[in-house]
Amino acid sequence: MKRLTRKEEEAMKILWKARKGFIKELIDLHPEPKPPYTTFSSVIRILEEKEYVGHKAYGKNHEYYPLVKKEEYRKIFMKDVVSDYFGSSYKNVVSFFVDEKKLSANDLKKLIEIIEKGKGNG
Repeated sequence: MKRLTRKEEEAMKILWKARKGFIKELIDLHPEPKPPYTTFSSVIRILEEKEYVGHKAYGKNHEYYPLVKKEEYRKIFMKDVVSDYFGSSYKNVVSFFVDEKKLSANDLKKLIEIIEKGKGNG
């Protein structure tokens, strides 16, 4: 599975939320500033080439839908982030969030409980 650019990720987030849609409908869901039709359409076609998106044709109009689930992409994305920025160490990830004051002692206790119970999907 190929990594997505920022614009591709933005388009996928919209498509995951919408579940399906025509280009104009998807652009309507895009936050401001909205991209030009041709730009957004090009991004969707690239996502189709990367096999993240499929479509159903209605004459010349295409209704697009995600082929890759958000959860699947999240796993790949997080694995890459942990590998690229934290030396493949989840301990380093947790340490980073503690240092950045994004995780409290209470949060860490809850994580330990999750680990001890063998739950991974919190």
